[in-house]
Amino acid sequence: MISLWKYHKIPFLFFIVSCILYVWFAYNITRVETIQLLLLYIALFIFAFQIIQKTGFNFKLLVIFSIVFRLLFLFAIPNLSQDFYRFIWDGRMIFEGLNPYLFTPDSFIQNGKFPILQAQELYDGMGSLSASHFTNYPPINQLCFAIAALFSSNSILGSVVVMRLIIIAADIGTLYFGKKLLERLKLPPNRIFWYILNPFIIIELTGNLHFEGVMIFFLIWSLYLLHSGKWKWAAVVLACSISVKLIPLMLLPLFFGWFKKTSVNLSTLEKSKNPFKIALGDQRTHLNYKKLIIFYIIIGITILLLFLPFFSMEFITNYSKTVGLWFGNFEFNASIYYLARAIGYAITGYNEIAIIGKILPTISVLIILGFSFFKPNNSLPKLITSMLLVFTLYLFLSTTIHPWYIATLVIFCVFTNYKFPLVWSLVVILSYLAYANADNSENLWIIALEYILVFSVFIWEVFIKKRLPVS
Repeated sequence: MISLWKYHKIPFLFFIVSCILYVWFAYNITRVETIQLLLLYIALFIFAFQIIQKTGFNFKLLVIFSIVFRLLFLFAIPNLSQDFYRFIWDGRMIFEGLNPYLFTPDSFIQNGKFPILQAQELYDGMGSLSASHFTNYPPINQLCFAIAALFSSNSILGSVVVMRLIIIAADIGTLYFGKKLLERLKLPPNRIFWYILNPFIIIELTGNLHFEGVMIFFLIWSLYLLHSGKWKWAAVVLACSISVKLIPLMLLPLFFGWFKKTSVNLSTLEKSKNPFKIALGDQRTHLNYKKLIIFYIIIGITILLLFLPFFSMEFITNYSKTVGLWFGNFEFNASIYYLARAIGYAITGYNEIAIIGKILPTISVLIILGFSFFKPNNSLPKLITSMLLVFTLYLFLSTTIHPWYIATLVIFCVFTNYKFPLVWSLVVILSYLAYANADNSENLWIIALEYILVFSVFIWEVFIKKRLPVS
């Protein structure tokens, strides 16, 4: 310890100051205190950058720092999101033997029924929007909620602690498999700390209890297994990722390129002494249809099995309706959609979300198909780069972008040459300024500032600087 202090005094000082700021962030501010929120957030980013740089990328020390930062949040009630109240509600419903997909909280409370402990408190905390809709959280996410109910069925704080420990464990798993995957790709393993020590990741996932962290753990584990040649197990683990959050579903077509392999005609290679000719004319691309189909079948069967305990025709109706609502009826922190909405207002005088909300997803589908069939995703760096760009363009076209959605981009960028997700993870805090208003209305100038910065870096990296995937 003395030698660590001797050679890493500056990082330790930044670590101590960061601990104080994280404690202040976790236990002393709310999302309406915008000035404190912005100053603390920016300061934590500066110190995180300094810690990573000044340690000389001392791996063990950075691991300790990242775990300690997360543990500081252990007994804090999330202060930037109220979603956790619904998590606890769903978990306790399962604990009581009730299917959370078949009932809205409104259906109980408005009829004077209290099916779980602390029902009224949880109902009041989750807000009217969540309370009036069926749950949209997939089965492994529900399992996490149920585990929280199992260990703490009568304490909201106790349930928070259990869920937070699950998310911290998932982040440690991401650290483990992320490091191993970086080593396999011949990339610096310390890159993983741009995710693990990122204040955005610590605050949004550990602090605010968003289960993107668990989804990302399964996703990175799956990519590691895929690179190791264990593609069947990779399919099972990828299905688990989808069963935490549905987002990885949109990435499935990209695996089409993974099962396309380029080979050289051996007879031509033996006869020819011109490697340039072989490179141009004698390579053959083969799609292993059998593996591709089995890969998708394994994913499909695993997801169905995970949903099976909750299955009924009513479940299908409720779940599809709720997912459709979340993707097409709400607006928050959007970019291209807000521009399209403004044009719609100028032409018709109305909010044309019903029309725009169908056009933009169609464009997203075309983008996904383009990256799937016209990009060579036959190496993991290329596959991850396509995942990063596809999901980025999807978010650019979305009507609703909650800050924690950016977490997936941050982990992808660790394995590529692109850094715009890191910039987005910093400036996305501006979206919380909406909560300073009594009606939670957004200041579109603030949103414009956020996206001017993000789009500027994105355009520079993708189109101007012409950065290529790591090969």
